[in-house]
Amino acid sequence: MGFRSLPTAAVPATVTLAVATNALALDQRPGNKGEAGPAGGLGGLIVPLLVTFAIFYFLLVRPQQRQARDRKAMLEAVKKGDNVVTGGGIHGKVTGLTETVVTLEVAEVSGQKVRLKVDRDQITRVEKEVQA
Repeated sequence: MGFRSLPTAAVPATVTLAVATNALALDQRPGNKGEAGPAGGLGGLIVPLLVTFAIFYFLLVRPQQRQARDRKAMLEAVKKGDNVVTGGGIHGKVTGLTETVVTLEVAEVSGQKVRLKVDRDQITRVEKEVQA
């Protein structure tokens, strides 16, 4: 079944556009009797969404999990005698440890040792021993 040609002056432009749009939306494959095919369907929406989630996972979530795992391992490995730096920038030597508190020796004044107790989570890095 084909389309009839109508005189251009007798057909408004909006009707012509609507007919042309409907004709383009019809699936023109052989064996298909002019039924409208899916216009993108659900797959056209899900695939970009899955790609976006994959990108977020590999660029944001996974590196953050790795960083948290490495930090936890570093905090668990702190032992007496380690030189550490806290989140506030205090450098000290670990002299005591509990599950949540670390005692740092930060200075020696007039023969007395200055010790600070800080939360274990405030340790930002363990410094390597500098050998002279």
